[in-house]
Amino acid sequence: MNNKAIIAMSGGVDSSVAAYLLTSRGYDCIGATMKLYDNDDIMLSREKTCCSLDDIEDARSVARKLGMPYYVFNFKDEFKQKVIDKFISTYENGGTPNPCIDCNRYLKFEKLFQRMKELEFDYVVTGHYAVVEKKDGWYYLKKGKDESKDQSYVLYSLSQEQLSHILFPLGEYSKSEIRKIAESQGFVNANKKDSQDICFVPDGNYAGFIEKYTGKTYPDGDFVDVNGNIIGRHKGIIRYTNGQRKGLGVAFGKPMYVSGKDISKNTVTLSTNEELYSDTLTAVDFNWLIPNPDKAIKCNARVRYNMKEQSATAYINEDNSVKIVFEKPQRAITKGQAVVLYDGDTVLGGGTIL
Repeated sequence: MNNKAIIAMSGGVDSSVAAYLLTSRGYDCIGATMKLYDNDDIMLSREKTCCSLDDIEDARSVARKLGMPYYVFNFKDEFKQKVIDKFISTYENGGTPNPCIDCNRYLKFEKLFQRMKELEFDYVVTGHYAVVEKKDGWYYLKKGKDESKDQSYVLYSLSQEQLSHILFPLGEYSKSEIRKIAESQGFVNANKKDSQDICFVPDGNYAGFIEKYTGKTYPDGDFVDVNGNIIGRHKGIIRYTNGQRKGLGVAFGKPMYVSGKDISKNTVTLSTNEELYSDTLTAVDFNWLIPNPDKAIKCNARVRYNMKEQSATAYINEDNSVKIVFEKPQRAITKGQAVVLYDGDTVLGGGTIL
């Protein structure tokens, strides 16, 4: 009997080729698109984001071409609660959220897993550029072959049970190879552009989205320097994130950057570029992807999706939070973002920066 797989299909080229690769290997597959919101929910008047009607039609077209059943699963309530509401709460509490990590964690690899079990299927398949490797009875998460597309950073929260039921067929391919496969199969989305924006804020105006969505206004307050001196006025604390220089709306005679926020005082701290650097962070909600980690681990670490890894040492605290000390100070370490640890191409674990 063939293995059964649910292919998470976004309508993009990556998940479409993942579906092709699995069906060509003899898996019994169904395609599934997660319906995460209606455009009315996010104050959009037209279909221009991922999971839109156009994307659903593209996914349906590919599934039909491959002879696969295709379904749309309604996960709108879970997406609102686990992703959108958390996104807003993180901004309101002075952090900068990473909703793509939450979507993977709570929707693709929680809700879709639940559906996999209900349907008595064996695997969930996605178009992520990453690799799962089993060694000595343990499942390891590794980087995808194409370093420029590697998505292991957003997958650090996976559990052993999940890794044992996940297939990432694109992990061994480059993006250009994936597009060639799509073209060879005549897929409608072979040359479709990759989605760059957060799906529910396609114009990138996070503050505007939050204000419309919540109906709240976020009051002006003071810009202060690192010594607490008032040096200007900001336009609402949710409009700023660590390292930001543009859009401050005040001229200081020298470049100034956001380096901190105090929610209780409604202040935004500005500093010079040099003052943005720090060599230490603490991460909570930490998920280890290796068995029995040492209390102190030499590793490489990323504090942003697109940064180069940096040498560091991770120390496990008594409360299971993790202190990470970098060999060289890092710029604009940001509360709410993820830190992910690596040993070569193996993901050691990751958590949320405090």
